[in-house]
Amino acid sequence: MFKTLRLTTFTSLLVLGGIASNASAAELKVVASFSIIADLARNVGGERVAISTFVGPDGDAHVYQPRPADAAALEGADVVLVNGLQFEGFMSRLIETSGTKAEVVEVSKGIEPLKNTEEENEQHEAGEKAEAAHDHAGEDHAEAGHDDHGHEGHHHHGAFDPHAWQSIHNAEIYVKNIADAFCQADKAGCVTYTANSQAFLTKLAALEAEVKSAIDAIPAEKRTIITSHDAFGYFERDYAIKFIAPEGISTEAEASAADVAKLVDQVKEDKASAIFLENITNPRLVEQIAAETGLTVGGTLYSDALSGPDGPASTYIDMFRYNVKTMTSAIVGG
Repeated sequence: MFKTLRLTTFTSLLVLGGIASNASAAELKVVASFSIIADLARNVGGERVAISTFVGPDGDAHVYQPRPADAAALEGADVVLVNGLQFEGFMSRLIETSGTKAEVVEVSKGIEPLKNTEEENEQHEAGEKAEAAHDHAGEDHAEAGHDDHGHEGHHHHGAFDPHAWQSIHNAEIYVKNIADAFCQADKAGCVTYTANSQAFLTKLAALEAEVKSAIDAIPAEKRTIITSHDAFGYFERDYAIKFIAPEGISTEAEASAADVAKLVDQVKEDKASAIFLENITNPRLVEQIAAETGLTVGGTLYSDALSGPDGPASTYIDMFRYNVKTMTSAIVGG
């Protein structure tokens, strides 16, 4: 009898082990272009998804150069999540060369995009013309949007500001798009993805109320601040904080001496309250402007990437809370 029990127990363990192995093998393989999308995806997918990320914590997607391992990750993916709005200039060529059969999902689909400034569009058009002048007609790399240095032609964004995640309302749309994509790719897990997304949307709604309450405490005349590059347009639209940036929408757009001088005059005219570094940009320009305007650097804001796991902004919700606390502390103290 004891032998029978041991055999039954052993057989049960094998079956359970097989189930666990199959569950692991059945994980939805997801590639996210950068860390913020990856965090949103983890909240939706939970343990049913295995997520890899190209541009990790504190990384700058504006200047990211793909590695051979990235193409391999795409080839084995079930779902690929990208921001869209021409944010990830490196992705289109990478997806093409990888031969992936995965569904490529633009998680910003359905938001109300902000148009780039007229100046940014003029820079974009000028950049395109300059690249076209240096391309060799008829060569494959020209059609793929590469310049003479072998980099993809992604130095400027298009007609719209791609930094849509700086609005919590937009993040809610991202989450819904991610849940829909996961349900489409893994119908057996749809109940889980739907429940996870609803729970996370509840957290985002609470975050929205928290952010608005914190910003309401800032006097209207003190709501002008300076950041490294123009990544907070959606934040400005939704939460009534005016952002001034020496660089354009892309971190690759370097500010000229004339731009800096113009900005210094604008800071004095608008009476900016604080100036901030960003985790993805070189601090020298901000430090120069701070020295010329007399403003104190109020800290570091997280714009296009989360912090590492031990940092203050390792999740989307932590990022938003930390940014708002850093802004309010620098402007009104506390």
